[in-house]
Amino acid sequence: MPVIYRENGYVFFFYSADRREKKHMHVRKGDGVAKYWLEPVDLFKSSGFRSSELREIRKIIEENNENFLEQWDRYFS
Repeated sequence: MPVIYRENGYVFFFYSADRREKKHMHVRKGDGVAKYWLEPVDLFKSSGFRSSELREIRKIIEENNENFLEQWDRYFS
């Protein structure tokens, strides 16, 4: 599970087995988990996060999306 980024207690990562899915990022903090597609940025599923936290996560992903896409391509190439 490559960890790509950390901010405000959120951990952004993907799983090695994710290569067959479209590009996305998993996020974890405490009991909360979420999965966001990266192209375009869109919430796929979540559990344990409040709506305000999901908005914050989305903002972080949008601000770092270029880096996340590069990391995905680098890891899975």
